[in-house]
Amino acid sequence: MTARDATGSQSPQDPAAEPRRGFLRQATGLAMLGALVAGYGRFAGMAMEFLYPSQPAAEDWQFVSSVASFRQGDSLAYRAPRGDKVTITRQAESGTADDFIALSSTCPHLGCQVHWEPHNDRYFCPCHNGVFDPSGKGIGGPPGDAGQSLPRFPLKVEDGLLYILVPMTRLPSGGGEEA
Repeated sequence: MTARDATGSQSPQDPAAEPRRGFLRQATGLAMLGALVAGYGRFAGMAMEFLYPSQPAAEDWQFVSSVASFRQGDSLAYRAPRGDKVTITRQAESGTADDFIALSSTCPHLGCQVHWEPHNDRYFCPCHNGVFDPSGKGIGGPPGDAGQSLPRFPLKVEDGLLYILVPMTRLPSGGGEEA
């Protein structure tokens, strides 16, 4: 094969250049194919997660505190093993699990942190003035307008000790059930 040089005359082309060009074409093609396969693989994985969601997380009873260390109106911030933030509040003094309520500390409106206000007998979200009654039902602000409540966790008392039933493994982000 020949090519024209700067003077316009034909000169033989470097015979070693052709295999390098072929190699570069193949390498570029393989890189593009790899990127395409990786993209489709990620898409397929997301589709499978959507079509076949993960099973609910295993739950287990976890020790919280002794019942005697809680007075009526006291609340405790608890973090579950998978990271859920829970507010446990004592509402009565009979010594049973019915004395307590365990509610998610995450506002269902935008995910801000809710806290118990004993002097107002309510849970309050400072982000948009969300208000929840002592049972966790939204009664004011955006959660009240949307009829949203704080998710509740089961509690039990055994031998004067308070336990909470919580999911033990972290759910995939963006999926699964809310605690």
